[in-house]
Amino acid sequence: MGGMRSLLFPPAFKGRLHDARTATSIGRWLGLAFMVCFVTGLISHAWQHPPGWLADDLPSRPEWGYRLTQGLHVASGIAAIPLLLAKLWTVYPRLFAWPPVRSVRHALERLSVAVLVAAAVFEVATGLLNTAQWYPWPFSFVPVHYAVAWLVAGSLVLHLAVKAPEIRAHWSRRSAGTLALSEEDAPSRRSLLAAVAGAVGAVTVTTVGQSFTPLKDLTLLAPRHPDHGPQGLPVNRTAAAAGVGLIPAERYRLTVAGPQPYTLTLDELRGLPQHEVELPIACVEGWSKSAHWTGVRVMDLLERAGAPPHARVRVVSLQTRGGYRVSEMGHEHAHDSLTLLALRLNGEELSPDHGYPVRLIAPNRPGVLQTKWVGRLEVLS
Repeated sequence: MGGMRSLLFPPAFKGRLHDARTATSIGRWLGLAFMVCFVTGLISHAWQHPPGWLADDLPSRPEWGYRLTQGLHVASGIAAIPLLLAKLWTVYPRLFAWPPVRSVRHALERLSVAVLVAAAVFEVATGLLNTAQWYPWPFSFVPVHYAVAWLVAGSLVLHLAVKAPEIRAHWSRRSAGTLALSEEDAPSRRSLLAAVAGAVGAVTVTTVGQSFTPLKDLTLLAPRHPDHGPQGLPVNRTAAAAGVGLIPAERYRLTVAGPQPYTLTLDELRGLPQHEVELPIACVEGWSKSAHWTGVRVMDLLERAGAPPHARVRVVSLQTRGGYRVSEMGHEHAHDSLTLLALRLNGEELSPDHGYPVRLIAPNRPGVLQTKWVGRLEVLS
């Protein structure tokens, strides 16, 4: 009988802030966070998995470009979490509206909202777990996260189109819909919005220091601290995890395959002109930090191999397991004077976890493509 009664008499919500004005105010912030996250996510995906028509023309400058866009991507995604929770709290009584479907249009509206909510929750949840490199699911994170991002964007556009009249009526304090609400609720609404803004500020300040290093001492909730790691730089994949171990210097060989192929020992690499650059490692999980690198310019190695000026390059690692063993660079990165096969980090020989004896470091490039334990360069036409 209790279940039948709950169906006949749906719950009543006496809270007065489950209204369109509150939902619109929070929705504006949430929409901005989603927009920044979506655009920077597209940039991140293009840099990691460029389509064929773009692969050769990805810019290598500014050198801090990927660090900025990926830092914004993760920061806006984290900021969206309290905003999404507050938005869902504001509108959830509508889940119990009776009757549940009043027309075909209403049914389609509710279906679009269900898709939007499910996709949005999926995106922020999986994105947050990715920052901690925890993957408790059977699918590959990157392609699924990318596909669902488009689902969020499409369902959000549809939702805004359906709700446009209501949003317009409650957009500002002087809008007609807002003026029709009780003035007694205005102080409580302002308090709620201030609390939500405080929550957004708190999670941002305590996590953004993993990429915005002036705030690194406040990274209470971030899974990475930019100073924690061998040689003062974090590591995602260790040498042991990659199946590399310690590579004896006397056995190392770098093969450069091109029109004029050649092989170099580690001592021969050390004997070539060495260049110093300051470049960031910027990882997809959101952390980044600049460091001083010393090594041989890739463009000099390519010139010696007789590579044409617009040649692309394939970089092959000595690692035996794990993703991103092979990466490719378009001519912009391959012929940039800042792109090195680095032998030293912050004045010291590379540690095994940072790619000893040789690793790639290039400007404006995701950390997963800064190949470690490099054993081969291949000139591509």
